[in-house]
Formats: sequence, structure tokens, C-alpha cells
Amino acid sequence: MPDTSARLLALLGLLQSRPEWPGSELSLRLGVTGRTIRNDIDRLRALGYPVDAERGPAGFYRLGVGAHLPPLLLDDDEAIAVAIGLRSATGIAGVEESSTRALAKLDQVLPGPLRARVDAIASSVDTGPANTDSPVADPEIDPAVLGGTAEAIRREEWLRFDYRDEPRAVEPYRVVSWQRRWYLVGRDTGTSEWATFRLDWMTLRMPTRRRFTPQPMPESDYVDFVVREVASTGWAVHARIRVLASSAEVLARINPAVGVVEAISDAECVLVTGADSVETIAVYIGMLGMPFRVSDPPELVEAVRTLGERYTAAAAA
Repeated sequence: MPDTSARLLALLGLLQSRPEWPGSELSLRLGVTGRTIRNDIDRLRALGYPVDAERGPAGFYRLGVGAHLPPLLLDDDEAIAVAIGLRSATGIAGVEESSTRALAKLDQVLPGPLRARVDAIASSVDTGPANTDSPVADPEIDPAVLGGTAEAIRREEWLRFDYRDEPRAVEPYRVVSWQRRWYLVGRDTGTSEWATFRLDWMTLRMPTRRRFTPQPMPESDYVDFVVREVASTGWAVHARIRVLASSAEVLARINPAVGVVEAISDAECVLVTGADSVETIAVYIGMLGMPFRVSDPPELVEAVRTLGERYTAAAAA
């Protein structure tokens, strides 16, 4: 290596490329002695990189976990992937600001050719509107709530939080992202019943540090559970729509995520559904292509009436 700085960067790149490196292999890769490797490891530690050492014939070096985040080395493809990912993340409610800051820092240090490639990708790829099915703005997710919830899941600890001003305590199992919203799947510590909670409606309390023995669902069931639960409890507005058709006919027309169908007779059923606005429900039930009746909530009745008048006026024009 031409100088110590270049050699340190090369050593750091090797340590970041795989979990463990024998000292002899590092010496061979960098063309230096074992003593030089040991000195360079000490220099990296002084710069804040937590390098762990396992001594003995089968010994090795590896990057450990430190108290703060040191600078990272990325190869060209990794840098491009991170930059593109950050550009996408700027459209996620709740993390736009931090994503924009991180992207600005990365853009500052990208070499000219890499920056040109990232800019070329960004300028040639269009992104469709994030919200096309509701006049309601996407909810803001507090990164601290997402991070604290994920930590409780990883540590298998009870999670306490206020949910729409109601105190809750659950065994947290999984966070599911669906329809631009984030949901926690957990088991109530008092009733042992499974439930879903929207993260944008949660305010975390202090960590409990109380461990629990997990009894998880099968992996594939978490998303299905969220989809079913959201239809009946996870929206800002809920409604029971009487549909003048059999439950089999309605089920054949809808995605299970739309709602729950309850049979009344061979020719009538109730669709339990919801959304973040009555306007969205009014549009959805019209797309069933079946006769229906709406009696409540009053806001939905008015939204259906307004939509009907608008369509009637459009057809008469």
C-alpha cells in the first residue's frame, strides 16, 4: 500500500465485506506483516471502529458493535443502491426529512461518474402517485415509534403504549406494512387475544424490559390477519352496507381486504368495511356493481347521495 491512510481504508473495506477475517489472510491481502495488521487494527479502534479480536490458532478479526455509528465504506454498486433507496424513502410519510438529509450527505461524497449514474436513473424513472384511492393524506409515522416497536419485538419484551388515548400492553410479534400504513400485530397481555394496532395511532410509553415467551403465529398468517382485522377495526371510518345479493356473489366480487361479508339470506348480506374517509367507502361500494342500501353513518349517507347526484348530472350533460 502506498501509505497508511490508503491501507487503513483497504483494511476497513475488507472487514466490512464479510463477518470474520484471519489475521494471516489480511496480511496476505494487504501485503504487510502481522504486526502491521495489529497496529492498523489499533488505529481503526482509535477512529471509533469497534474491531473485535479472537486470539489463538483459529483466531480472527471482525467488526463489532460500537457506541456510535462510524463512517461506512461502500463499493460502487452499494452506493448506487443506497442512493436510489433513499430517493424512494423520501416519499414515505414520517421519514422524508431524515431520508433527504442522508441522501444529501451521500450525494456530496459520490464520485462524479456514480453521481451521474444515480441522476440518470432518477431522471428516467417515474413514480406513480402514492395515494390514488383516498382523498385523505397518508398518515405520518413517527420513526421513534417504529424503532421502539421493532426493538420490543426483537427483545421479546412487553410493549406499553397509548392507543387513541387508551392505555394498552401487548406482546409484540410483527410489524406489517400495507396500503401505505404500518400495523403492529400483538397479543394482549391481559386477554391473550391477537389484535392489530396502527402505528400512527400509537404513543409509546417507557420500555417495560419485561420479557415474554413467544407463541407466534405461522409466518404467513401475520399479513392475512392484518388484512382481515383492518377491514373491521383498522380504519378511521367503518360501515355496515346491506347488499341486495347473496354473500357468495359479494365474496366473488371483492378482495378479502375490502371487508367481511355476513349472510342474512340467500338474496341479501351485509358487507362490513371501512376506509379513512366516507368518500372512499362511497366509491368502493358503487364499484360492487350490485344494489345496496346505506343507513349509517350519516356522513356516508350524505357522501353516497352527493356522489349519486354528481353522476346523474354528468349523465344528463
